[in-house]
Amino acid sequence: MDLHSRYPALSDLRRLAKRRIPKFVWEYLDSGTGNEATKSRNRTELDKIGFPPSILHGDITPDLTTSFLGQTYPLPFGIAPIGMSGLIWPGAEPALAQAGATHNIPYCISTVATRSPEDMAPHIGEHAWFQLYPPRDPDIRRDMLARAKDAGFNTLVLTVDVPTSSRRERQVRSGLTNPPKITPRILAQIATCPTWAMETAKRGMPYMRGIDKYTSAATEGLPPTAHVGYLLRTSPDWSYVTWLRDNWDGPLVVKGVMRGEDATRLETMGADAIWISNHAGRQFDASPASIEALPAIRAATKLPLIFDSGVESGLDILRALALGADFVMLGRAFHFALGAMGAKGVDHLIDILAKDMAANMGQLGAADLGSLPDTLKLG
Repeated sequence: MDLHSRYPALSDLRRLAKRRIPKFVWEYLDSGTGNEATKSRNRTELDKIGFPPSILHGDITPDLTTSFLGQTYPLPFGIAPIGMSGLIWPGAEPALAQAGATHNIPYCISTVATRSPEDMAPHIGEHAWFQLYPPRDPDIRRDMLARAKDAGFNTLVLTVDVPTSSRRERQVRSGLTNPPKITPRILAQIATCPTWAMETAKRGMPYMRGIDKYTSAATEGLPPTAHVGYLLRTSPDWSYVTWLRDNWDGPLVVKGVMRGEDATRLETMGADAIWISNHAGRQFDASPASIEALPAIRAATKLPLIFDSGVESGLDILRALALGADFVMLGRAFHFALGAMGAKGVDHLIDILAKDMAANMGQLGAADLGSLPDTLKLG
């Protein structure tokens, strides 16, 4: 079967995934916070970024390769972290890591993954990143960094835009708690998704194996959208970045930056890259779209820039690159692909994005990513 004739876009994979994932899990993956205005704004503002088409440029075979943080990649995008990936689709973390290794693109695992760094060592490639939710205890920090490094993760990503848990009202209404509790309501939802149910039964109910050694099972007093990881976390300050820079000898990326002045300060502190993100609308419902913040941050720093939030196509990737991003990461999209058809879906999504980029670059007369024209604002 030609997957492109049946599932030509991410939206097709999303629809299929929604049918195969229990509702309480779907709401965790797909929801934002508040009225989801920020989530919607990400999509609306990306759609406003246009390009003047080019004509009479002859045959072009676009080159999608890019250099980032001293590495050359065949594609300018990678797999962003989502906590509890293995709840969204059983075996998600190894499947995504193996796809990253196969396609030679970055895979970033969350601190609150359902697999530990040690579990992941056989699956990751040479571009494995570890996303850190900042532990309060310095001894735990040191241990986490050592475990990540020993397992083969070479780039550290500090997330700074989650100082507190968000409300995520859709997620609460679905009945999901952390850790998940099997109630009659949840069982009824699971019964409608037999493949998810059988694969989960083989592996057992997922939990946060990476932080299991540091915590007890007690979660009393935590909000329903929080989890045991919040017992470890602190809200980092600027000195926290200094501590990490002193204690991590690989590339250090700071994720969740939305202001130019913050990017400028992080550059002086030794960060290696800035990750522009509003957490895909999952944390703060009054945030501007990430694409709106990108030009000012580009003007404020010479550091490489990663972009995420709301990316759904190869054209969206080109929009971000044209406005000054050096690399793009996608989280929800890869989990939609997994939910739709497992590991095969991830490979198909990578092909969708690459083909969409190439087709649109042909319209723009851009032979490579450095030849993208200036954008224009539509509407």
